[in-house]
Formats: sequence, structure tokens, C-alpha cells
Amino acid sequence: MRRRAVLGTLGALGATAAAAPLGPGAAHAGVVSAASARPRPVGPVDQEVAAAHSIAYKALPQEAVGVDAETLMTVHTEDDVARLRTALVAEVWKSADGLLPSTLPEVERGVSAPELPAFSGVRRIDRLTVRLPYGLSSIVFLLLPHRTGHGRFAFYHNGHGEEPSTMQRTAQALLDAGYGVLLFAMPLFHWNPKELQDPLDPSRRITIGSHNELAPWETPSFSTLRFFLEPPAVAMNHVRRTYRPSSVQMIGLSGGGWAATVYPALDPRVTRSYPTAGSLPFYLRSAPPKPSPTTGDWEQRKDRHPVFYGMTDYLDLYALASVGAHRGQMQILNRFDECCFNGVGHRSYEAVVRQRVGVMGNGHWELLEDATHGDHTVSPFALSVILWDLEVRCGGLP
Repeated sequence: MRRRAVLGTLGALGATAAAAPLGPGAAHAGVVSAASARPRPVGPVDQEVAAAHSIAYKALPQEAVGVDAETLMTVHTEDDVARLRTALVAEVWKSADGLLPSTLPEVERGVSAPELPAFSGVRRIDRLTVRLPYGLSSIVFLLLPHRTGHGRFAFYHNGHGEEPSTMQRTAQALLDAGYGVLLFAMPLFHWNPKELQDPLDPSRRITIGSHNELAPWETPSFSTLRFFLEPPAVAMNHVRRTYRPSSVQMIGLSGGGWAATVYPALDPRVTRSYPTAGSLPFYLRSAPPKPSPTTGDWEQRKDRHPVFYGMTDYLDLYALASVGAHRGQMQILNRFDECCFNGVGHRSYEAVVRQRVGVMGNGHWELLEDATHGDHTVSPFALSVILWDLEVRCGGLP
């Protein structure tokens, strides 16, 4: 099927999907009632792709044997969630109050953006510039659609090595569904400036080629996680202040999937999040068949951020991103992903996190294992589920 046909199909799904009964826990997830319901999309295993992969992509890994994932989660109540979130925010911003930043970006309205892939149905593009410590800047593009009836917004966060074109299918489908879309790139990647001040000599600017070179900027009084997590917080301030949307969603791929895991855990203003191919709990980091171990980049590693990740494993972060009125997270992992976080090790914690969030009674978490392809991407199938889920969970919010 040609790309245009796929985009048209996905856009139509996003614009017309109706709500469907969701089973246990649905009452806490902002479900819309509807007389007639479109079934949730189902994606069968691609048997040709599966046949090309070893048993390591199909069976639980040794690293999961004997691990009690329940004991790795520290949050049991909504109060636990609130306390941990405050502590994590305080660590990232080295603040005493544990509050997210209240700053706003610099806004240029109606810009041209040759850095971006081509999009249709865009009424206006705004450039948001977020000023960060050490003279670093982060650029966020806000795409406002021609057609919208609901006024909702969505963040899309790209990863490290993916070309900007990887965001096109997902962002276009969101635009077609009437969403205002904010496009993010990792610090120092893609359209973001690649220089920052020398931590020892502010008059000197340094170009770095990898986040793993950020060690000189990490100090007891400054966390480099700010470079990654402040741009969405500042962009959120702008969107909420300017447009007052009923909900804001977040989707990310790879490193952007990490961002779409951690940022919604810290900011309950994100209603629904869909991190794709972005993380695994630490006990599974050596489990994926390719690469093994999957240590992750600078921002994902416990040895680089021992205080932050000493307070929480990813299992708790999944819960923090899910708990709250109308909130939820769907983690998407590609079983045959050509890059990372592949295999089926996630089956060792999926039920644990889902049940823990369900027991807390206010929110929803689930995992979508995508075996329909062998790429490092948000697949057409995964995107169809995201669009279905957004309409079902958020379509009736005031």
C-alpha cells in the first residue's frame, strides 16, 4: 500500500473512530459511550518476519527468571505517586518545592520550517524556543491544523538517530484527526542547536556529538536531565496558557519514547502517553536480543543518574504516567525491532504494572506488543491503535 493511502486510512480512522467498551478499569479512563462502536484494531504476527528471527525474540529471557516485578514497584497508592513525582521533579530541577518550571518559550508565529518533512492540512507553524542553562536552546515546532473540532493537542518526540521523516506518518495522522501537534527533537539533535557553553569557561562554546559526552555538565547542583525534560514542560505551559485544551497527549519513538515515558510521569497535565521502543526496566536491560545489553543513552542510564534512578525504576515511571483522572499510558514495544528493546521480556512485568495501576483505581496502563513488522518505528498498526485509543479515552472529555 502506498504511503498516501496509509495516511488517508489512518487519518480517517482518527477522525471517525467511535468509542467501544473496554472491560475492567474502563470507568476510570475517560471512556466515551457510543451506540455503535468501531472495534479496536488487531494486528496479527507477521509470520515472514517472525520466521527470520530466533527463539530469543519469542520466549521469555533468562533475565526474567526468578524476578518478582511486584517487589520492584514502590508505589501502591495515589499518595505514593504524588510523593515520588515531587521527589523526582525536585531532583531534575534541583528545587526545594518539587514544582515544574513555570517559564514560557519565545514564540515566533507563522514561520516557514524547511527542517521539517512536508505536512498537509497545516494552517500555521509556530516556532517555540526554549532557553536552557549553559546557553543551550531547544526548538519546538507547533503545527496548527486547518480542521479541528475538539481543540486537543499532542506532542510528538523524535529519537536520536531517526530522520525527521520518521515523525511524518504519526504527526500527519494527528493533524488529520484535528490535533494541534508539537514536534520535539532530542537535545543537540536534528534542528536543535548543537553547541553549549563550556561548564568551566562560559565564554567558550563546545559542540558535542553524543549525549554520552554530557558528563562535564552533570554536577551535584545541576542535572543534565533538564536538557531533555524542560522543553516539553515549557511548551506545555504555552499550550495550556494559550489554547486551554481539554487534553494533551504525548507520543515518542526510541529516545523520544524514553521522553514520552519519563516526562508524563513528572507532569500529570499529559493525559495519554504512547512511548514506543523507548525503555525497559533495569533488570531487563541485558535481555533484548539486539543489541545486548540495551544500556540506553546518557539520559536512560542508572550509572549516569544514580540519584534519579535510585528513587525509581521504570516500572514506577510507567505507573506515574498513568495514574490520575482520565490519564493512561500505552507502552508500545516492537517484538522484532531492528534496533532495541525487542523480544518479549516485557511479558514478565506487563500484568504487574497493569494490575498495580488498576488497584490504585484512577488511571489505566497497558502494553501493546507489536509483531506486525521488523522496523524501528511507530508502525501503521500501532498508530491505528493509538488513534482508536485517543478517540475512545479522550473524545468525551470537556
